[in-house]
Amino acid sequence: MATKKEVIEALSQCKDPELDADIVNLGLIYGIAINGSGEVKVTLTMTSAMCPVTSLILADAQLRLESIPNIGKVELELVWDPMWSPDMMSDEIKYRT
Repeated sequence: MATKKEVIEALSQCKDPELDADIVNLGLIYGIAINGSGEVKVTLTMTSAMCPVTSLILADAQLRLESIPNIGKVELELVWDPMWSPDMMSDEIKYRT
């Protein structure tokens, strides 16, 4: 069964091509739930409801998660509440030059 650490590692490889930063460090991941059957639900958002690369990011995340050995069904839930803000980014991203 997949672990939360494996899910985070997979999602860390998924980048927003406009910002050249991964979706974990951008603060786009709001929650990860893994049930007893190994099914994974990831709650996430985008930097904007008008994000032109939403479908690319979601497809990339889905493929990366499905490549985790012994993972069950993968569900991505896109939410807009709370709205994303730059304060949600990791310090690594906020202060990079």
